[in-house]
Amino acid sequence: MDREQAVARLETLVDRVERETMPVPVREVWAFGDVALGLDPVERLDVYVTKDVIMGGDREAAAEFAAEYGVKGVGTSVRAEWAEAHPDRVRASDNGYAAPEKCLAAELIGDEEPIHLEVCNASFEDNVRQRLKGALARDAYEEVLDPRGVCLWVDGTRDEEAFDRLREASLAMPTLPAALGMLGADEDVANEAADVLKRRRAEQEGSSVRGDMI
Repeated sequence: MDREQAVARLETLVDRVERETMPVPVREVWAFGDVALGLDPVERLDVYVTKDVIMGGDREAAAEFAAEYGVKGVGTSVRAEWAEAHPDRVRASDNGYAAPEKCLAAELIGDEEPIHLEVCNASFEDNVRQRLKGALARDAYEEVLDPRGVCLWVDGTRDEEAFDRLREASLAMPTLPAALGMLGADEDVANEAADVLKRRRAEQEGSSVRGDMI
């Protein structure tokens, strides 16, 4: 998508998070990757969502939904009111429980859109550091999260300046190896991790989603 279209799509996502009931409470929305780097066109639109854990939950609703649709965790993993209104958008993990990240993807993005969605209970900056630490410990560089992100919305407040700067491509961002180096990665490791992420990105088509819990 061209740059203007990519930023407009981000605005639509934030609009929906602000105004509509999401599968889980959302606290932050970030953009990272191509759109934050000022590229045009944007090959893939990378979005990061920080979700809150549902406290208490509705166990009666969970039992009723599981009996009718065969998916557990509604009312505890995802909001019961959302699932009851949109049962066709409820997605489950391999263990049969409602998967918040997959439900958010089903709610917010189309299957064919070149959008990658990252969902975690931790903030973008905390998850960047946790993912890098784990990747370095296991030499699993595909788990690295690109740290070059822009916060668009947090706790109900939209950053209009961030949208303007994305639209103008006026954000100054380092290369990925340099950004990883600033977080403590050695030069060789940072270069290798950047190469791995570039190869994986080139293989992706349509929409994709990843969920984390820290």
